[in-house]
Amino acid sequence: VQLQASGGGLVQVGGSLGLSCAAAGLTFSNYVMAWFRQAPGKEREFVAGISRGGGSTDYEDSAKGRFTISRDNARNTVYLQMHSLRPEDTAVYFCAADRFLRGTRASSSDYAHWGQGTLVTVSS
Repeated sequence: VQLQASGGGLVQVGGSLGLSCAAAGLTFSNYVMAWFRQAPGKEREFVAGISRGGGSTDYEDSAKGRFTISRDNARNTVYLQMHSLRPEDTAVYFCAADRFLRGTRASSSDYAHWGQGTLVTVSS
């Protein structure tokens, strides 16, 4: 399984950014997908998760109303659209995949496959 995250960059406070994660080597529609992030000196934290068919999503509290996770099973890609970005959103963002999870929210230890991360920097 290979996950390739992209789309990170530098954005000003209040701006928007879209992340993509392209998957290969798996039957994508069989996998729960999620985005996590890790800021310097902090633990990796859940940001958003999406079910296999895309019909169910879940968000960390600070992401609700600002971030949207979606997936395109025909393109083997999961997305994270981020709006109203804040300095505290600065982190390396990782996509994750797991074949066996039942829900759309789980800890990082529950995900078997990870992308390499993409850096998002929100400047004030």
